[in-house]
Amino acid sequence: MTERVRVGVIFGGRSGEHEISLLSARSVLGALDPARYQPVQIGITHDGRWFTGDRVLEAFERGRLDGLTSAVIPADAGVRCLFRWGEGSPMEVVSRLDVVFPVLHGSFGEDGTIQGLLELADVPYVGAGVLASSVAMDKALFKDLMRSRGLPVLDWVLLQSQAIAADAGAAAAEGEKAGPYPLFTKPANLGSSVGVSKVRGRSDLMEGLMDAARYDRRVIVERGLEAREIEVSVLGNEAPEASLPGEIIPSDEFYSYRAKYLDDSSRLLIPAPLDEKIREEARRLAVEAFRAIDGAGMARADFLLDRGSGGLYLNELNTIPGFTRISMYPKLWDASGLTYPALMDRLIGLALDRQNQKDRLERRYGETA
Repeated sequence: MTERVRVGVIFGGRSGEHEISLLSARSVLGALDPARYQPVQIGITHDGRWFTGDRVLEAFERGRLDGLTSAVIPADAGVRCLFRWGEGSPMEVVSRLDVVFPVLHGSFGEDGTIQGLLELADVPYVGAGVLASSVAMDKALFKDLMRSRGLPVLDWVLLQSQAIAADAGAAAAEGEKAGPYPLFTKPANLGSSVGVSKVRGRSDLMEGLMDAARYDRRVIVERGLEAREIEVSVLGNEAPEASLPGEIIPSDEFYSYRAKYLDDSSRLLIPAPLDEKIREEARRLAVEAFRAIDGAGMARADFLLDRGSGGLYLNELNTIPGFTRISMYPKLWDASGLTYPALMDRLIGLALDRQNQKDRLERRYGETA
């Protein structure tokens, strides 16, 4: 019998999206074929402590961490193991890791930090690398790059949390340069609509800026739009593919945190009712954005389709999209002919392919074998 692939599924994390990560991890763990994969649960608490074991996710969901085994992935290339602190020696091996599946949304997970650790440890992992993760995570940098590549994005203004704290009125006046009301205020480095506000006037804008600054030191103010919300899933490494587009009909004015995760009345239309030209343009732009950041593995491209002009704008590219039972990323691939378990197989295969490429690179210069 072929030995099963050990897949370290990392979830939780030091992020405002911690709870969403737990939901995604539950779905990922349930979709891994037990005949092919041996999952290794790795949970990270809100304050950054790492734990492992068969019941870590359950313990995180209950909020009871007593009795869990503390763990760490050492930045030691070639070891590819999960360690715990031992009583008789400084550290002891808990499990070998063949590949890691990070299901860490937001800060310290989707921003290149966990990817950097895994690169140092030389552990294969699912999804984008350090550069792609960090650029896609920062909404301002992402917009800069998209605009430089001629891809359509909405106008925005970037503000610093220090400036907002020092003079919220002056910061709001600067933010108004993004366009007419309504505007949106957003933490530059967070997802799941955490800290996002739709604002209709100066006082609203000041409140929205202060709320967003609770979560990030960089805040963007973005031009509002009467728009349809369109999403496309991307899968691949050097030859990425785009799924059928889907449309979200949010229960709120926009696709807020509540509409995404707390209110079951938001609707997903798969495939999106679009004419062929818009549908193919959304797929093209999704792939172009993925290539522009040097994406790998997976991403979900989020678009705003102007109800008035019909213009299509890239809103975000999520390199670790939601994997819950109601998440668009797996649903779009399912509608495109790729089931959830098959999607897991593809993502793990892509991670191992990318690692094989890296393993063939020269690490020494000027020396002969």
